[in-house]
Amino acid sequence: MISDMQKWTPNVASIIEHAKNIYPEQEVVSRMVSGEIHKTNYKEVCIRSRKLASALEKDGYKKGDVLATLALNTYRHLEMYYGISGMGAITHTLNFRLHPEQAVYIINHAEDKIIFVETPFIPMMEALKDQLGCVEKYIILCDQSEMPETDLKNAISYEEYIESGDENYEWPAMDDDAACGLCYTSGTTGNPKGVLYAHKSNILHAQAALTGLTISPDESILMVVPLFHVLAWGTPYFAPMFGLKLVMPGMQMEGEPLYDLIEKEEVTLAFGVPTVWMGLLSYCRDNNKILNSVKNTVIGGSALSLAILKEFDEVHDVNVIQGWGMTEMSPLGTSNFLTEEMKKMSKEDRYAVQLKQGRPMYGIELKVVDDLGNELPKDGESQGHLLVRGPWVLQKYFKAEKDAVDKDGWFDTGDISVLDQDGYMTIKDRAKDVIKSGGEWISSIDLENAAVGHPEVAEACVVGIPHPKWDERPILFIVTNSGEPIEKQSILDFLESKVAKWWLPDEIIFLKELPHGATGKLQKFELRDEYTNYYMEK
Repeated sequence: MISDMQKWTPNVASIIEHAKNIYPEQEVVSRMVSGEIHKTNYKEVCIRSRKLASALEKDGYKKGDVLATLALNTYRHLEMYYGISGMGAITHTLNFRLHPEQAVYIINHAEDKIIFVETPFIPMMEALKDQLGCVEKYIILCDQSEMPETDLKNAISYEEYIESGDENYEWPAMDDDAACGLCYTSGTTGNPKGVLYAHKSNILHAQAALTGLTISPDESILMVVPLFHVLAWGTPYFAPMFGLKLVMPGMQMEGEPLYDLIEKEEVTLAFGVPTVWMGLLSYCRDNNKILNSVKNTVIGGSALSLAILKEFDEVHDVNVIQGWGMTEMSPLGTSNFLTEEMKKMSKEDRYAVQLKQGRPMYGIELKVVDDLGNELPKDGESQGHLLVRGPWVLQKYFKAEKDAVDKDGWFDTGDISVLDQDGYMTIKDRAKDVIKSGGEWISSIDLENAAVGHPEVAEACVVGIPHPKWDERPILFIVTNSGEPIEKQSILDFLESKVAKWWLPDEIIFLKELPHGATGKLQKFELRDEYTNYYMEK
């Protein structure tokens, strides 16, 4: 029997239309490249998103085209989220920290037809443009009067481009599972993989985030998490959905400008990775400042440390909500909000619970299995491979032929975890030797392969070691052809053209030989155990 309910084919643009109708004057605050604070509201964001969508259609772009953004957290980027996806194209957010070779691969693999470029990133695009045959146009995110000289193909300022757009543009109906956004993930060997999100999955994810993160309707949100990072954890969707004030810091992510923005805009809820919060806390500590307005912060991207948790709580009276997820999960899977039961605990017991990755939000299922696929008990001790499934978890990677899930729809996260009887999940280790530094992945194998290309290097091994600021940083262990140390700088100079700058190891250690197992495989755990306190003791 079929229900008698109305059929609904979602378009994410319905979110900004809702915000325009119900919360038209709610502020959207941006710090621009110049440092200027720009203020607009959801009504204006909606109208300008319509103009962008209309301009794209007039320019010949259509449903299914992939259009990329290389941009900061500002109101224009928010407009692109709705203008591009709302007219049926796919918003592909590019990470401006990518190594050039990865950027070229991703842009060509996605077949980006337009790149919307923030002015500081024009030199990056000019250096790569001859390798990007798919790109037809570059739209520079500035006013016409600010348009810089550039030899990028068909370059035009954003404001000039949308000027001809129709502010009364009507959003089209979408197919049930129409694609909406595209992000690429690295952290494994080989080329980055694309994850193609749907309008429906993004809307469901946003609705779940509002409840799973216990967001109240009067929040002023500081969105430090980049708009290129897994669609900013859904914030660009759930903030206007709930009529929340949105504050975006642009390029200035250091402690002092963040603190000033928080105070001036009376931020109550902040989203970001631990590295950013460490800088903010350090500034507050050194300058005797207190976060007066902030009540909660959502931390994800890498593991929460006890030190950050305690300082937020004991010094600033800020509650920390830990979230966990992946690009493949849109990204939120679990959250660890403060419950009434936790409030009754001793501080030490509460901290122990808060350091767990949290419980799954409605819609997400978790299980832990052994190497044979047998489900392990939820006893808080049995470690195994963490599997997930749900309506905003990927089925397969972009342009891949095979599904990324098993026959029952379970996706292997690559994490080694435990589940307890209360439903809390804790990540114990990574199944692969990727390194997470400041919320971003570094592939140990890719870095090793680059190092071995040095003419004097016989063998290389990269291990992620705990770091007091960056969560983990790589140490590069080298065996040279001669067996004797060489100039470390020569290796760093060699690697600089092969990998992103922030991938470069903080330390290079020369060994006579590396530990190998019976099959010849590197035994990285031996080095990890031996050097685990290396950065902490420096």
